[in-house]
Amino acid sequence: MAALARAVSCQTGVTQWIAACSGLLQTTTVQGQCRQMLYSTFQHLSAKDSVQPSEEKVGTFTRIIEALGFTGPLKYSRWKIKVAALRMYTCCVEKTDYEEFFNRCQMPDTLNSWFLVAQLHVWMCLVRMKQEGRTGKYMCRYIVHCMWEDVEQRGKVMGINSVVLKQDMRSMVENFYAALFGYDEGILSDDHVLAAALWRNLFNKNCEDPRHLELLVEYVRKQVQHLDALSGEDLLLTGEVSWRPLVESNAHSILKPLSPVYNDEGL
Repeated sequence: MAALARAVSCQTGVTQWIAACSGLLQTTTVQGQCRQMLYSTFQHLSAKDSVQPSEEKVGTFTRIIEALGFTGPLKYSRWKIKVAALRMYTCCVEKTDYEEFFNRCQMPDTLNSWFLVAQLHVWMCLVRMKQEGRTGKYMCRYIVHCMWEDVEQRGKVMGINSVVLKQDMRSMVENFYAALFGYDEGILSDDHVLAAALWRNLFNKNCEDPRHLELLVEYVRKQVQHLDALSGEDLLLTGEVSWRPLVESNAHSILKPLSPVYNDEGL
């Protein structure tokens, strides 16, 4: 009898232990499911709050013709995009105070210095327009085309020998795409990386005053923020951009400019 009682007691203990373990496993499973739900919720909220570029849905026919090197259908007609691109490049050239750049940054007043300042503003426009999908990227290509046409015409007007001008433009093309890569890395990184990109590309590794780099880093940051506040539709239809001054009392007071006025034809 005593042995039977001990066996029953042992079996009862095992049953209670198994039940306790089952409850523990259920509790652990529930806690794991709760953590997974919370993690998924936080991921969803983070993805919702973060700014992500909208992906354009492109048909099979468009993919085929673009794979062959042709341009597929765009949001607006090509001539409208080309007109807007020309206007945007014109804003980079005519609305920028180059003399202030030369004086404050101690840059020589030469065609190359003009080009370095112009390419900085062109790059900022390219960064903004690449956010507008395939139409914006098409506009970027024509902005760059307008820039090279302008550089060649300015060189001819200045009386630069055609052979020398061709060599200079070849060097400018190489420096331009290297600068794009450096500026892209800088705008996505901290101010140290951006300052290094400006020192290499804008100052040609010749800047002894760190205050000049600090001024240009602040200028690029506020300018990119200013362009981001502009409407993408307005930029695609008009190409009108404005620039913040190089030096201002409050660089962080970025106000959204008024929308440009254009007619039904986008002009």
